[in-house]
Amino acid sequence: MSIEYARHDYRELSSPVLIIAMEGWIDAGIGAALAMGAVMSQLELTKIVTFDDNLLIDRRARRPTLRIQDGMNTGLTWTVPEMLAGSDAAGNDLIVLTGPEPDYQWGDFCVHVGQLSAEFGVRLVCGLGAFPAPVPHTRPVRVVATSNNADLAARVGFIPGNIEVPAGIEAVLERDFIAYGIPAVGLWARVPHYVAAMPYPEAGAALLDTLGDISGLRIDNSQLTANAAEARVRIDQLVANNQTHREMVALLEQQIDGAEEPEQPGLSLSAADLPSGDELAAELQRFLRGEI
Repeated sequence: MSIEYARHDYRELSSPVLIIAMEGWIDAGIGAALAMGAVMSQLELTKIVTFDDNLLIDRRARRPTLRIQDGMNTGLTWTVPEMLAGSDAAGNDLIVLTGPEPDYQWGDFCVHVGQLSAEFGVRLVCGLGAFPAPVPHTRPVRVVATSNNADLAARVGFIPGNIEVPAGIEAVLERDFIAYGIPAVGLWARVPHYVAAMPYPEAGAALLDTLGDISGLRIDNSQLTANAAEARVRIDQLVANNQTHREMVALLEQQIDGAEEPEQPGLSLSAADLPSGDELAAELQRFLRGEI
């Protein structure tokens, strides 16, 4: 049985950029969620496509949210994959694909997204994500690419060599857009592994910066930048108070400074070399809860 979707009336779009940030796949420091939150909060977006979730979502794994007021069931919120459209402050059109990553029917879902994107005249697709990496919080967040276009990958920068990793729906779409002649790039922020479980605003700000550089879209990241500065102060305080943490960060600084070349960012630390950040991560969580 093929999945279905509902289309909603909207004005004609002019060469929009499609931004993909679906829930359910890796998002260290919730960098992609923070970046998408900035897009959603700043722009006036209107639903243009709503996918029928009945054949896409496992509701035992992704349950609806129940609203309770004084013991009364006042309603349920069912998150579904959807496409929304709008314009940035400069008048550039864009579409965002949001909602839960499908649990089923990836093939049909990607075909529909590809066909709709071609119909809407999408000129560029940008996926947003973030992954934990052996990098220190004392260095700027670097964004690396996966892409179906070599020029785009080179513009963003990538991790050289052959790597095999599990893939999310964005990677499948990235490949499928080749058939429609639409360039697609996945933008991945490298988040220090020891802060991957807490919000890391610098990752979201870096994603928005790179998105702007690649697509020409203009999304204000000043709030994320301010939040990143506050987070940096808190992390610095915790690191400064523990010699083991200081040594770990110093090692990461040495490794990352030696690994990155001006034209091609890369990594030299292997998983076996990665210093454990579990203790620092736990302290950070306690700090944020006000326990230390």
